Amino acid sequence: MPTANATRPVVLIAEELSPATVEALGPDFEIRQTDGADRSQLLAAIGDADAILVRSATKVDAEAIAAAKNLKVIARAGVGLDNVDIKAATHAGVMVVNAPTSNIVSAAELTVGHILSLARHIPQASAALKNGEWKRSKYTGTELYEKKIGIIGLGRIGALIAARLQAFETTILAYDPYVTSARAAQLGVQLVTLDELLEQSDFISIHMPKTPETVGMIGAEAFDKMKETAYVVNVARGGLIDEDELHKALNESKIAGAAVDVFVNEPSTDLPFFEHDNVIVTPHLGASTAEAQEKAGVSVAKSVRLALAGELVPDAVNVAGGVIAPDVRPGIPLIEKLGRIFTALTHDSVTQIEVEVAGEIVEFDVKSLELAALKGVFKDVVSEQVSYVNAPVLAEQRGITTRLITTPDSPEYRNVLTIRGALSDGSQISVAGTLTGPKQIEKIVNVNGYDVEIPISEHLLLIAYQDRPGVIGTLGRILGENGTNIASMQVSRNDDGGAVMCLLTVDSAVSQEVLETIRDEIGATAAREVDLAE
Repeated sequence: MPTANATRPVVLIAEELSPATVEALGPDFEIRQTDGADRSQLLAAIGDADAILVRSATKVDAEAIAAAKNLKVIARAGVGLDNVDIKAATHAGVMVVNAPTSNIVSAAELTVGHILSLARHIPQASAALKNGEWKRSKYTGTELYEKKIGIIGLGRIGALIAARLQAFETTILAYDPYVTSARAAQLGVQLVTLDELLEQSDFISIHMPKTPETVGMIGAEAFDKMKETAYVVNVARGGLIDEDELHKALNESKIAGAAVDVFVNEPSTDLPFFEHDNVIVTPHLGASTAEAQEKAGVSVAKSVRLALAGELVPDAVNVAGGVIAPDVRPGIPLIEKLGRIFTALTHDSVTQIEVEVAGEIVEFDVKSLELAALKGVFKDVVSEQVSYVNAPVLAEQRGITTRLITTPDSPEYRNVLTIRGALSDGSQISVAGTLTGPKQIEKIVNVNGYDVEIPISEHLLLIAYQDRPGVIGTLGRILGENGTNIASMQVSRNDDGGAVMCLLTVDSAVSQEVLETIRDEIGATAAREVDLAE
């Protein structure tokens, strides 16, 4: 920290935060206040700030970042980062931090509250009584005792919910393809398939990240599989439950009711399914407790202190903090992308992950590359924010062993970064990449043992099939008919007529329906898109 005579770094607080937040910053900074929601005030105040602390009302976009000539860190006192332009911040070398664990207890407790409210019709009975209606028989409920609770996504919030609901002597079913059965056993949870969970559960709560694969995950097919007496709950991300299909399911009495805290568009005050008496809705209250708000403020204040001191920042979302060799730093975004590709390759729960760094850079400390790899692996897997420090914890929680391997031997490229994994069915997967040329272009150079060399783009397709004539033409036709332009393609095979790995970079996202068409028409054993856009 600066000496008494040195100019103290400026920390700009753009929204109302708890006194504990300012206390956690300490005396080493010049603390300034502004109204971040007032655009002109924000742009005038941010010019010489070293750090800015915001909540949700302040938009720290490319314009604001460009106006902040000294800015080193943007801290969001909460979980979501929709109001921060992470891409612009990264380009400007500005660290972005948040408080990913600040609301996990609050979110878990809200979920339990919604489940209890659904079971006993508490909000509806309260509203009726306040309206002068004494209707005991109308609001006859059901006990949680001996009921089956289905949890979709067994991350930290899902695990907290499971622990709390076990006290009601319920049976907890869980679907999470990235959790091992050993970890589920530790939590007292029974792992099942998604179909089994939907068919058997009396209450279903979803806690998945929002990705192209999970948007609308609870839709028409899911509602058809549920019991007519089942209830669904979503306090995780808006859109995981298809709002139109939920309305249809309620109209047709396919389910007994629902509780929703998050919506596709917010604020939402008049969605069609609101009309149903058996629906409970709340205005995104998952993190709305005094404790969660204070935890968030104190957490990001500590991150700001670490960032401005040049130390490792646990909750950095775009760059690893601390002293990282210039030769190593370009590999961080590369291996994080490789981690997301690795996850797309999985078809069963992962039991072991190896991160191998080969080439010249092993003379430096490359531990940050292992952290970045794990961050990428879990980015599209868990609902909570993944950081460079909590990623190893997430692996440990799921019973996944990890290790870092370094070797100076890299015969084909100056440096190669590889992620390998063992799956619970005994199979192995791997993906490797490198940086080439003076512009350090990120490329994939191997997938599951197939040699390739293709630049990484925002939209990447991985397709596996048996080698035979005409497949490439079919792929081109399907994508063309659906308005998808192919930027580049690489096909790799180890034997004539054997298995093929085909990688394509495309200019836009590819829908699940198109991927299903590809699987059906070419008999693909795998057809997956990896969306690497920020």
